Amino acid sequence: MVRARRLVTWLLVMILGAALPAAAQQAGKVYRIGVLANAFESSEGPYFDQFLDGLKKLGYAEGSNLVIEWRSSEGDFDRLPTLAAELVRAKVDVIVALSTQPAHAAADATKAIPVVFLVVADPVREKLVGSLAKPGGNVTGLATYALDELTTKRLALLKEAVPKASRLAILTNRVNPAHRQLLSREIPAAAGPLRLTPLPYEIRNPVEIEGAFEAAARDRADALYVLGDRLAFVHRAQIAELAAQRRLPTMFTLRSGVEAGGLMSYGPRLGDLFRRAATYVDRILKGAKPSELPVAQPPKFELVVNLKTARILGLPIPDSLVKRADEVIR
Repeated sequence: MVRARRLVTWLLVMILGAALPAAAQQAGKVYRIGVLANAFESSEGPYFDQFLDGLKKLGYAEGSNLVIEWRSSEGDFDRLPTLAAELVRAKVDVIVALSTQPAHAAADATKAIPVVFLVVADPVREKLVGSLAKPGGNVTGLATYALDELTTKRLALLKEAVPKASRLAILTNRVNPAHRQLLSREIPAAAGPLRLTPLPYEIRNPVEIEGAFEAAARDRADALYVLGDRLAFVHRAQIAELAAQRRLPTMFTLRSGVEAGGLMSYGPRLGDLFRRAATYVDRILKGAKPSELPVAQPPKFELVVNLKTARILGLPIPDSLVKRADEVIR
């Protein structure tokens, strides 16, 4: 019996002794995360803190066991391939790509380094993954929505708030590939049954914003749909103010536009996506394969309505719509 206990003790010592160097090495490892974005001053920008907080709760801290390589094209999509190549040369352990264009740049730059995308509308259609359940390859992440479903929902909500609307102004940046797709497919398909005529106005820089509103006024637009974009986000307050001056009820893609004075928004809670992205990064750093991590979608979309703006516009919002809102700004 004594010999058996000694044998067990000896085996435990050998096993633990072999494991300790590996554990010590893992504990002392410094992970490198590359972040590739269109712009950090964008609709996604403020949520980076939630991403970092999520990593911290999982045991990662900058200056301790984590280094983050930040790269932003600042709206110049042509720079993305170069920035993605820089992250590959920096030998990061994983690349976090914000939105469709950075995700494509990262996926094109490497087939070895895992890529986690966020705020991509339709990753299957974009050919970033084979399917939501089984991404395949080195790319996975968190999708925001299907463009057709969300466009239909937004326009229906706007029509409910403004039943007499028939001419829909649309602020768009055609440099954005998602906007080109929306204008050619999803918006016409959603607008037709609602008897809305889309009137797109292109803005490529801040100087063109006021001119777009002047054109919308000449065309007698009844409402405004602001497509999500870095330019629209940075200048959301100006857009909301001009819309109020022209008495145009607005639909924004995210709540930030409503907080700036727009009438309403319907979209994903980006904070949820960013917090969950931290868990994806953690699982990959611990050995999970991107090809086996299903693409996640938002657990909830939120409707935000600004009744202060409705009063300025002299627009009575139906009680049924107010009651369905996740948040009402009074």
